[in-house]
Parts: sequence; C-alpha cells; structure tokens
Amino acid sequence: MPQSSSRGWQRPSIYDVARRAGVSHMTVSRVLNGHPNIRETTRARVLQAIEEMNYTPSSIARALATRRARRIGVLIDGPVQNGPNSTLRALEKAAREVGYAVSAFSIGDDDASQMDSGVMELVTQGVDALCVIAPRESSLDLLRQQTTGLPTIVIKAEADAAWHTVGVDQREGARLAVRHLIGLGHRRIAHLAGPMDWFDARERMEGWRECLSEAGLPEGPIIIGDWTSDFGFEFGKSFDLGDTTAVFAANDQIALGVIHGLHGRGIRVPEDVNVVGFDDLSDARHFLPPLTTVRQNFAELGELALQQLIAAIEGDTDPSHDTIRPKLIVRESTTAVVPG
Repeated sequence: MPQSSSRGWQRPSIYDVARRAGVSHMTVSRVLNGHPNIRETTRARVLQAIEEMNYTPSSIARALATRRARRIGVLIDGPVQNGPNSTLRALEKAAREVGYAVSAFSIGDDDASQMDSGVMELVTQGVDALCVIAPRESSLDLLRQQTTGLPTIVIKAEADAAWHTVGVDQREGARLAVRHLIGLGHRRIAHLAGPMDWFDARERMEGWRECLSEAGLPEGPIIIGDWTSDFGFEFGKSFDLGDTTAVFAANDQIALGVIHGLHGRGIRVPEDVNVVGFDDLSDARHFLPPLTTVRQNFAELGELALQQLIAAIEGDTDPSHDTIRPKLIVRESTTAVVPG
C-alpha cells in the first residue's frame, strides 16, 4: 500500500526547474541572470518551466551565485515630508520591478547626526549600493565624511563631483510658477519659502528671484518658514499684503494654509490674491479653490535613480547627473489681473 507523504507542498528548487526544462541547473541560473549566450529556444523553455512551476528564485541563493545581495540601502532624511517620502515609494516600486529589495533607514527632522549610524546599519546589511534622499545640506555634510566603497546616488537637483545625482529641476519648477503669474499680469509676487537648510527650498527661492529679475520686476515679500500648513496659515491671516496680488508658496501644504488664512480675513482666492503651490499633492485638485501648482514626477525620478544605481553597481563609476523637468498644473487658484 503506498504511503502518503506528510511533507506537504514544497517550494520548487532550481533543480526542479532544470529537470522540467531538460537543461542543467547552471543554464537555469544563466537565464535568471540575463546571460546573453543562451539560445532563444532554450531560454523560452526555461521561462515556460519557471511559469508552470511558479518558481521564485531564492534571494539568498541568487546572492551567493552572483556575489550580490540585490538589495539597495536607502537613507531618507525628513521622511514625513512629501518629497522624500514620495521618492522612497517610487524607488521601492522601481526596484521591485527589476528584482531588487530596498532597506530604508529614516533620519528624523531634528537629528541629522543619525546619518552616521544609518550608513553603518545599511552597510552591515550587505547592500549593493546606497541611495541617499537627503534634502538638507547638514545631512550631506555628514555623508561626505563617510567612506563606504559602495556605489552611491544622491537625490538632488544639482550635480556633485562626489556622487551620482538625479533630481527634479526645482529652480525650473519655480520659474514655471512665477512666469505663469507674470503672464497673468501680476507685478508684486510674494514667496513663502521652506527652510534654507533644504536644497529644494533654496532652489525654489532662486527660481522665483531669477524670474522676477528677468521680467524687470522688484522682488516681492519673502518669508522663510517651514513646510507646514500652519506656516502658510499664519501668513494668510496676519500679513499686510499691501499691493501684493500673488503668492508663490514653496509647497502645496503652505499654499493650503495661505488660502485658509486669507479666507478668514475675507480675502478671496483667486479674485483678490492668486496662490500657486509646488508638488501637486493628490489632494491639491480638491482644495477650495483647486490649486495651481508644480508637479514633480516621482515615478520617473525613482526609475531614473534605479537605472543609475544599477549602472554604478555594474561598474560605471564616473559621477553622472540627470534632471527631470517639472510640469505646471493650472487650476482655479490663479487668474488674470483685472485692471482697476
């Protein structure tokens, strides 16, 4: 009488796939790792066997075979802010699609000194490369003191001789916003800026300043604060606007606070004052009024960062730099100046 097995279902191994496809396990390994010297008929047979058996290669086995962990370490500074958080999620998605895992270490807004321990923790995990989402200058100053020997990419809009870099062109995004306001007839445009330790805040401020200068317009009021709606609200409810007819806010959350604060004073947006934000949060189209803003394509940013990292892992050591162009999204918080 045949004995029933008590082992239950077992995950198929690379040897099971090899038997099903009629090839050696080394051939299966070469197909999994994209080896070019494989006949197309053989590759197709192996891929069919993989699909039929629902085979998923062990990340540990793959690491042993390739001497790579297929894991990227991410240091993320300011993780609660929209930009860093969206960049991390986009990078994770892009990594999963090509078989890489992501290990992240978060650095609090008030403690850039954690950069040292973050680098050490990720390196000890055996990651293949580092991606640094560090929007503050103080964080990058600490990173420059580290020597990891790992391919590293930093998410920022400016090139850097020390690392691969990629980012959204923040200055151009600000210029798109301010040019839009100037084109509507606004001549006095205030700017609510983010913290000056943040690269993005400085670049957006410089874009605002350059655009006004090129148009022959004086700089409007500039107020430096944080990234919160509360900052914008305090401005909106109490600032003496004078002849200011438009506000360029450094992010959508600030813009939301501005609109709220102005509303409490009976100042209408856009009839009395125009407001433009930056980021294009998913809720920005539901603000009252729907917010004109600058969209950052985080999905494209994640894909481009991953492409650069993989190229660096495979031996491209020369620092590279790429930027992604932002897009102006015009909604109902801006309108042409009415002469009067």
